[in-house]
Amino acid sequence: MIAYIVRRLLYAIPILIGVNLITFVLFFVVNSPDDMARMQLGAKRVTPEAIEKWKAERGYDRPLVWNADAPGLAKATDTILFDKSVRMFAFDFGRADDGRDIALEIRSRMGPSLAIALPTFLLGLFVTVSFALLLVFFRHTALDVGGVVLCVVAMSISGLFYIIGGQYLVSKVWNLVPISGYAPGLDAGRFLILPVLISVIGGIGSSARWYRTLFLEEINKDYVRTARAKGLSELRVLFRHVLKNAMIPILTGVVVVIPMLFMGSLLLESFFGIPGLGSYTIDAINAQDFAVVRSMVFIGSVLYIVGLLLTDLSYTLVDPRVRLK
Repeated sequence: MIAYIVRRLLYAIPILIGVNLITFVLFFVVNSPDDMARMQLGAKRVTPEAIEKWKAERGYDRPLVWNADAPGLAKATDTILFDKSVRMFAFDFGRADDGRDIALEIRSRMGPSLAIALPTFLLGLFVTVSFALLLVFFRHTALDVGGVVLCVVAMSISGLFYIIGGQYLVSKVWNLVPISGYAPGLDAGRFLILPVLISVIGGIGSSARWYRTLFLEEINKDYVRTARAKGLSELRVLFRHVLKNAMIPILTGVVVVIPMLFMGSLLLESFFGIPGLGSYTIDAINAQDFAVVRSMVFIGSVLYIVGLLLTDLSYTLVDPRVRLK
């Protein structure tokens, strides 16, 4: 097990290097520091002096990958590549183009993102799995057909409809919860109820339909017929056998969403004014703050690799036949 974990972590290194290099090329080769300065300054006629000043203040005035004029090791370290990309492997993200510390912003915004993403994840998983098991229990009945039709309809509706419709109906018409905003501590609950419910409702269609398919594939297998022949009730068959043996594909889809728990939801946080990492990324894109966008891309890559590793490890917990070597 330990050898497997170490091997997978070593595999992650070239992946992170590749993601980092691709991001660097996109930001500094396709889009040069001069272009970045012109976009940030926002003036129609930007003087060369203003561009050079902006680059010097943010460390973009150095060579991209090799500084031939620097002495010794500084030829490789006194470059934009080392300062803006290599340091991220030590989680040193530097400062945003507006001067704020990126790591400090990430730490302060991770809490609101988790406050909305974690309840959405847990409640959504419980609701969708339960709904799918209900449809399988009443399979080939009017309830099953109606549930599938409802799932297809829910899948066909844009997530923006749920957000805008929920804000209008629950907040504006019924005036039950604030339409947007955020407060620290326990007061955050009244701001998070609506986005959590909207996110869960919006995801029921696709998730429940997928889980229903998984359970139907298991329901007619030999071990299920054997369990029924032993006199087990249908509910016990579903929860003790079918659900347990469908856990591997469920975990594959569930654990991979771990990065989203930390990165936040771009749409929800933006529409509901929640100061999380999702809205932070959107604000950085709108402000063309490349330092923040690069950092969020790197963090997303790290979390995705961690999610894949946890997926493989979780297989051994639900299926003893899986062995990691």
